[in-house]
Amino acid sequence: MIRRTPVVGSRVLAERVGVPVLLKCENLQRTGSFKPRGAYNRIANLSAAQRGRGVVAASAGNHGQGVAWAAGELGIASTVFMPVGASLPKLVATRAYGAEVHLVGDSIDESLVAALEFAERTGATLIHPFDHPDIVAGQATVGLEILEQVPDVGTVVVPTGGGGLLAGVAVAVRALAPGVRVIGVQAAEAAAWPDSLAAGKPVRVARMSTMADGIAVGLPGAVPFAHVAELVSEIVTVDEDALSKALLLCLERAKLVVEPAGAAGVAALLTDALPDPRGPVVVIVSGGNIDPLLLTRVIGHGLAAAGRYLAMRVTIDDRPGALSALLAVVGRAGASVVDIVHSRTGPWLAVDEVEVSLTVETRGAAHRDGVLEALREAGFRVHAEL
Repeated sequence: MIRRTPVVGSRVLAERVGVPVLLKCENLQRTGSFKPRGAYNRIANLSAAQRGRGVVAASAGNHGQGVAWAAGELGIASTVFMPVGASLPKLVATRAYGAEVHLVGDSIDESLVAALEFAERTGATLIHPFDHPDIVAGQATVGLEILEQVPDVGTVVVPTGGGGLLAGVAVAVRALAPGVRVIGVQAAEAAAWPDSLAAGKPVRVARMSTMADGIAVGLPGAVPFAHVAELVSEIVTVDEDALSKALLLCLERAKLVVEPAGAAGVAALLTDALPDPRGPVVVIVSGGNIDPLLLTRVIGHGLAAAGRYLAMRVTIDDRPGALSALLAVVGRAGASVVDIVHSRTGPWLAVDEVEVSLTVETRGAAHRDGVLEALREAGFRVHAEL
């Protein structure tokens, strides 16, 4: 059955914002995210006839796994349509939970069309990821648990995509503790909610481009919208650097494997997107299903954003000892070389010049700036740094 996920304190975040901060670890839920809560509630409320025809969903990850697990627990057949490019770990996990998986289309929208056609053809019930009262009610159990675990909670921070989790938590928390602030967090590159709330209705975002695929939803749900508009205190956004830094902090300091979407609330605290939060603050860590290959890239991005990686291109003279001199400056500055590429070709290089692409480990933003300053003081031309 559904797990009562733990709440753990975060000293580093508490020191940052000045009030107690706790993480609600839905990344430790069944299937690795909060999604089974809503999926189980929705499927459990189906009639016997509906159960006999099975359920269908469209998903690239967490929702499909939640539906597959819930259907399996209730002895119901499930079918999940996923994009052709869905990550292998999510595909394997969805099948392992018992779903019949079909790869259709290049996007969730195309997979959803196939799922709707399947539902019409077979009579299977489409399980929407967020736009249904039973889904919202299932996600509300996260809010109920928070009130039981942290009775004096002042603010709840919720990663937000279609709005099912945010709406459910807001309904539960504000009904039992009206003074608690509920705040949604979106990726800035996939933020449909601010414009939707301003317009008074769900409005589709023009484009999306974010590593936080779990909350990259172009159009908020109509069912969640009514609750969010009435009960949620604020919607804030965070950029890609903040998401990667937050994921890295969860790994290093909280020892939690978290996907970018799941780290959105942590990112909001790291970037002061929540001015003067009322404590204690509970941040919902909504999921931990991240492809190991993506995790590797995001860690690298997070290290660079935190000033712990420095990638640069340096032009040096094409003469014996020039490369050694460059590396000697780097060494004296206390940086550690990760990789180096030495190239004599390039239309921007003079005949007696060489370009060195160099990546080094640094100890933070101040040390990173110090390494760059040392190189420039030594007469090296640093063409670009990332």
